[in-house]
Amino acid sequence: MQKKAYLLLEDGLLVEGTAIGKIGTSGGEICFNTGMTGYQEIYTDPSYYGQIIVNTNAHIGNYGAFDAEQESSRPMISGLVVNEFAHEFSRKSATGSLQQYLESRNVVGIANIDTRMLVRYIRSKGAMNAIISSELTPDQLKAEIKKVPSMNGLELSSLVTTKEAYTVGDAHAAIKVAVLDLGIKQSIVTNLASRGVFCKVFPAKTSFAEMKAWNPHGYFISNGPGDPSVMTYAIETVKQALDSGKPLFGICLGHQLLALASGISTYKMHHGHRGLNHPVKNLVTGKGEMTSQNHGFSVNEKDIEKNANVMVTHVHLNDNTIMGIRLKDRKAFSVQYHPEASPGPHDSRYLFDEFIEMIQAEIAEPVTA
Repeated sequence: MQKKAYLLLEDGLLVEGTAIGKIGTSGGEICFNTGMTGYQEIYTDPSYYGQIIVNTNAHIGNYGAFDAEQESSRPMISGLVVNEFAHEFSRKSATGSLQQYLESRNVVGIANIDTRMLVRYIRSKGAMNAIISSELTPDQLKAEIKKVPSMNGLELSSLVTTKEAYTVGDAHAAIKVAVLDLGIKQSIVTNLASRGVFCKVFPAKTSFAEMKAWNPHGYFISNGPGDPSVMTYAIETVKQALDSGKPLFGICLGHQLLALASGISTYKMHHGHRGLNHPVKNLVTGKGEMTSQNHGFSVNEKDIEKNANVMVTHVHLNDNTIMGIRLKDRKAFSVQYHPEASPGPHDSRYLFDEFIEMIQAEIAEPVTA
């Protein structure tokens, strides 16, 4: 017998389904991901911390779980909503079922939900808080959901960042990059290291002075969860990194922080971009890219129009939101999407190469900071 579970949205929508994962109660901002594969990479992406994920793909769990397909040490999502949940799996390399994986890692979920209806509802009403429970009554949930904090004004990177600095790659490599971990995906570090970069990954609240003391050739600002506008500590670190004159590359949250450090505001999107097939146009080359995205905040287009020092390099072809910027007076650029993908297409991995080329040019002709 499958245990009953409930999903309650903050506007009062109540949906009944069956429990998956851990028996319990969990709340967060509800959002949806349209990817048809890569569910484990999605669940372990720290950018999803504090969020309940709705998978739009009809079947979830059919290929089980595999430890090598994690973007961090554990699932970061607050909860999971799916249509049809597969308790059995067919992949030989899987280390266990998705149910075993979720249950052992304390992830609360709900299945047998009309996710098509739910996604259409979120697209219409906008992202909002929600709560899943397989132990409380609907009336009890109405009281509990009031305790779930709003994503607006919420700083979360300090909760998911590494506790201690660590290194990745060849210590004798010609290029050293200081990485600010605001909730970084493992695939990002892997992409840098595979290009001959020795990375030192620093905790989110590391001072710029400490990063600079390692004497890197460039700085990388990672993805991560939460509202970028309240991350004053990280904005100041990015400003100081820019003033150093060394190359800087930011992804997702790192993109938003580069914008904020340049005087451009950010705003909460209606329901965000989360999926593996978002079309982006590179305005420099004129080429299109299919991209992997995961963000609920965006940089302010009107602020960019007033800032002569910021060049827009990429735009989203569905809604014209800003997908990439470059500073005219600094060796700094960023993108709102995920060039490392995992999961997703590899159209945009050239951006890592551009960062390396920028550093190599800097090494050849160093500047005095």
